[in-house]
Amino acid sequence: MLVLENISLAPEDSQNGKIEILKDINLQLRVGRMYALTGPNGGGKSSLARVIMGLYHPTSGRILLEGEDITGLSATERAHRGFGYAFQNPPKFKGLKVADLLEIASRNSPLPGCQPLRQIGLCPEDYLQRELDGSLSGGEAKRIEIATILAQNPRIRIFDEPEAGIDLWSFGRLIKLIVDSHQPDRISVIISHQEKIMNLVDEIILITEGTVELQGERDHIWPQIKNGTICPCLQSCFQDGENHVDCPR
Repeated sequence: MLVLENISLAPEDSQNGKIEILKDINLQLRVGRMYALTGPNGGGKSSLARVIMGLYHPTSGRILLEGEDITGLSATERAHRGFGYAFQNPPKFKGLKVADLLEIASRNSPLPGCQPLRQIGLCPEDYLQRELDGSLSGGEAKRIEIATILAQNPRIRIFDEPEAGIDLWSFGRLIKLIVDSHQPDRISVIISHQEKIMNLVDEIILITEGTVELQGERDHIWPQIKNGTICPCLQSCFQDGENHVDCPR
């Protein structure tokens, strides 16, 4: 189990002082479960994922993995413990080839790099010797990022908006691949706004303004989000008898 206790993130800003991004987050992520992390843009979803991965260090609180306090571990140390993170906007590495990245991710295992590339719909012959630089489109870089997670096969997998930059025709296939590759001894977290993803996970966590507003089973939480029963502005939108906003609810 991965436990977050009273996690807050308030980095210093030279002009505005401390900026509170996460506020007293408490979560328990259980092995074998798949979670969707959703909520408004700017609500703190990606920041929370980066705290879990060790890319950001929390201002307060602690993170426990199977009872062990790992709050002070770096992202590299957490990767060695089995954490994997697929960025929303994958970084570019000029001079590093796709084959090299997949070999590093698979910890030099005999697994050929072509397998994860085939899984995400890219021809290995066309991509293994390409560099991870600006010549890759956003969609190509995103797919390679997902292939890297598949090659790594970490205990805790975090996908930050895997649909970003992916064309509509490929979206369903990639999401199915992420779901199908989830294993009973793994924890998977997907940051997304997509209804299709919400319908595939076990639990949904709603993050708004840096706090956990709701967490629970998909069949209980998703109808509330979809129908707007938890929208704090729904009443004010209709208080004058007329709504001028194109509300999806």
